[in-house]
Amino acid sequence: MTSRVLLACLALSLAAPAAQAADPLAAGRAAFQRCANCHQVGPGARSHFGPQLNGILGRRAGAAPDFDYSPALRKAGFTWNDKNLAAFLRDPDAVVPGNKMRFWGLRSERQIADLLAYLRAHPAPAASARR
Repeated sequence: MTSRVLLACLALSLAAPAAQAADPLAAGRAAFQRCANCHQVGPGARSHFGPQLNGILGRRAGAAPDFDYSPALRKAGFTWNDKNLAAFLRDPDAVVPGNKMRFWGLRSERQIADLLAYLRAHPAPAASARR
């Protein structure tokens, strides 16, 4: 390869993370990959090892009908919003002691913000669409 081609490849590889950082949904989709082993979002999402996350913001904690939550999460007594979901993503055990999610948290505030943006883009299906 010529040095010009090498420089072009280097420039493209450096531009990709910058472009992803400028697009919170793309960055959130990338951050969600850490969650995707247990959770699903999007059309056809269903609960698996963890509950499906369509419409998580605005949903009562422990309330997805197709998932068997820990007693701690069923009794949590709050509705997911940006603030408590961000706190849960940082340290699940601090927000809901005794929950059964085996995730030790995200440390990057940018990743948390991007993940919240991505989850906001996946609202709960409309009632007529669920029939």
